[in-house]
Amino acid sequence: MTISPSHKTDTQNEKEKRGGKDARNKETKCDTGPKKDKTDGSKNPCNAVKAWLKEVIDKLTKSWSAAACQSMLTESEIIELCYRARELFWQQPTMIELSAPINICGDIHGQFEDLMALFTLNGFPPTKSYLFLGDYVDRGPYSLECIVLLFAYKVMYPDRVTLLRGNHESRPVNKQYGFYLECTNRYSAVLYECFQFAFYCMPFCARIEKRILCMHGGISEGLTDLAQLEKIERPCDIPDMGVLADLTWADPDPTITGYEESPRGAASVFGEDALKAFCDNLGLELIVRAHQVVQDGYEFFGDRHLVTIFSAPNYCGQFDNAACILTLSENLRCVFAPCHCSYSRHAIDRLMCF
Repeated sequence: MTISPSHKTDTQNEKEKRGGKDARNKETKCDTGPKKDKTDGSKNPCNAVKAWLKEVIDKLTKSWSAAACQSMLTESEIIELCYRARELFWQQPTMIELSAPINICGDIHGQFEDLMALFTLNGFPPTKSYLFLGDYVDRGPYSLECIVLLFAYKVMYPDRVTLLRGNHESRPVNKQYGFYLECTNRYSAVLYECFQFAFYCMPFCARIEKRILCMHGGISEGLTDLAQLEKIERPCDIPDMGVLADLTWADPDPTITGYEESPRGAASVFGEDALKAFCDNLGLELIVRAHQVVQDGYEFFGDRHLVTIFSAPNYCGQFDNAACILTLSENLRCVFAPCHCSYSRHAIDRLMCF
């Protein structure tokens, strides 16, 4: 496996704390289960659904504007999309097996215009395969557009788009960092609940060519055999500690050895020695994760056994960071594509309202 180019930057850690401990899958009128009336019996949508999905995707990729965003899609359309995405997630294992070539994206955080810029620069599905590492919503101004577009791509091209769960695909975090407010201000609490039920079913990690393990957060001291992941039952919420907490919340820390409790208040931090032992034990060459702002959009750790990818440029309008997509070639050569696109002025003004 070849990695190119290479240089390190100072990490800018997110200053966030977990917004609550226990989120239960409460009954609401939107929880009627995945709908099956418009499919052909396989995971691929039938022609009628494909036509509808194409319309949704075209609205967001070709006709969207900040001024007209509220009238683009109805609540019932988005709820239908949540059901279909949830059904696909439910059918997938906790760890997805993937093949190269593939593009890997880190945090998006509601920066829809920047997500569109990344697609424009790197190719839209299905011409390119994508793995997203989570944190699609919260903080940014257009979380709904980001998650709706990615759900639509997932349902339309289930084998070309893989969506993992991040720590922000979680009820208590969404309540604190903006997605709940965006859903209820623009639509209703029912829509918010439908998204939560989809989030509960999302996979947590992916392995590429059995050599590269990808997740949102980091490694876990409790994960000693990847077969453990098969025993994890979903739907589920993210606990405060343990394997799922680490996969979504953990961070590397060059100042420690082994594992220590994270200052975030959830999961752990891990040192270079822990990373090397984890990779050696599981036969891995590289860990790809997101979860932290890094100045150039990517940053190595632990003698290049781990790389952090962050895909939201000028994060929250406060960091002058680049975004990055990691492209893995067929022979697992890593190519980093930094991008300095950033919020429009209108988007920054809207961001400050949340």
